[in-house]
Amino acid sequence: MSAADLLQAGGVVAFPTETVYGLGADAENDEAVRRIFSIKGRPVDHPLIVHLAEMSLINRWARAVPDSALRLAECFWPGPLTIVLQRSSRVSDLVTGGLDTVGIRVPAHPVAQALLREFGGGIAAPSANRFGRISPTRAEHVQEELGAAPDLILDGGNCQVGIESTIISLAAERPILLRPGGISIAELEEVLGDEIILLRQADPAQRSPGSHASHYAPQTPAFVVSMDELPTIFRCQVKAGYNVAILCFTETASEACSSLGCVLMPKDPDNYARVIYTILRLLDAADYDVILIEALPETEPWRAVRDRIQRAAQLHDKKRTSKGENYEKTTGRNFNGK
Repeated sequence: MSAADLLQAGGVVAFPTETVYGLGADAENDEAVRRIFSIKGRPVDHPLIVHLAEMSLINRWARAVPDSALRLAECFWPGPLTIVLQRSSRVSDLVTGGLDTVGIRVPAHPVAQALLREFGGGIAAPSANRFGRISPTRAEHVQEELGAAPDLILDGGNCQVGIESTIISLAAERPILLRPGGISIAELEEVLGDEIILLRQADPAQRSPGSHASHYAPQTPAFVVSMDELPTIFRCQVKAGYNVAILCFTETASEACSSLGCVLMPKDPDNYARVIYTILRLLDAADYDVILIEALPETEPWRAVRDRIQRAAQLHDKKRTSKGENYEKTTGRNFNGK
């Protein structure tokens, strides 16, 4: 049975996009969509994105499509952009998390495109991993984490963007950035001719994928520290007997923290984003007690990947482990790096 046939029969299929692998089901089959939430352990009030084969299908899923949405779609679809609009009556509450809006995307990956065209409808899909964990960018990541839970895993190789799509809401009077991603704010504003509002705090009316404070997180305690602090904290941890992994952004920090567990990351945001989840998964699977992540530049091009590592470092501030408690005792710092 083909992947499209499985979807039509109510199955769940993991498939590649240019951002990360998705866990997809027929967006109009509530039973199939419920399986997504069950497999992921995802809260039912957390919206899903509806993936479509082409821009012309957008009117089936949104009841009001402003010119601004059409301009963005024309420019960035297929691609790593999700547009949130007022939903049509055909969209289930299960897909939208009970909101009156729906997120829509046309992915660019050829495997995703082939699946969507053969299926013919909308595929509701979050990332193909356990809720809150590191998103998968290879088929083997899905297999390792979800096992036989999906009915099929389509292998499309490595994801070329490596982090999730940008999400912009056009459901209100002004455009609102709900999640940074592969399309920058500057690119969006150039097309819109309007300034995009940035949410400064969580808003229940603007829930979107990836908006939880803790997300994209390894199980190994991880947190972000500045280049100046990194060598001192690293030496402190080694002296205390901990096995420490480090993600360095600068050669200065890498040289100061000479270690088998030190990874010098790419110096441009696109390539950093492309490998960050794979690196975090590799380190998480190794026998490390702590992962230190050098803080990234506070500049606009780094916004999306900076967002991901900051959320990845939030988990262990809320769920303390014995390693985490010992870490704080030896450093005087908490898992937010404070």
